[in-house]
Amino acid sequence: MPFMKGRAPIRRTLNYLNAGKLVLKDRIKIFSVAYNIFGENNSGAKDFVFWYLPQIQYKNPDVQVATLKNLTPSPFIKCYLDDGKKILIDIDNKSKEEILQHLLNTVGKSRDVLKAEAVAAEKKDNPANFGVGCERPCICEVYGQVPCPGVVPLPKFMRGKYKNQNA
Repeated sequence: MPFMKGRAPIRRTLNYLNAGKLVLKDRIKIFSVAYNIFGENNSGAKDFVFWYLPQIQYKNPDVQVATLKNLTPSPFIKCYLDDGKKILIDIDNKSKEEILQHLLNTVGKSRDVLKAEAVAAEKKDNPANFGVGCERPCICEVYGQVPCPGVVPLPKFMRGKYKNQNA
């Protein structure tokens, strides 16, 4: 499989991308990470970009994610909000787990908000649903469908016993 080539191909699997914990708040429009590829103080930032950035991109499709390499002496993360404000997060000499935990606490949605959004996304009031507990108890109530045989008898060509007798 061509997608299983390269360094750590597990990062491109759907299970790995879905396992991401960081879902950014709706106010964040741009998420940028600036780091150097050399130096000990940048190792946590490099690992964070390598392991967690694909998950962040997958979980936040409406957020622009940018990486800036070798442009700054110390690594940082900058989040641009929709009202023009910026959040600057220093990640100098931090491990990838510390960076992720700090981002979860500052710019990530809480678990309660994520649960509420998941319940709202299920959308139980779909007009195509029918049955017990839905808006329509039977499909016959939908315009264009055959009425219930208990209310209006089906034509004989639609009933099995008459159809099979003539064959």
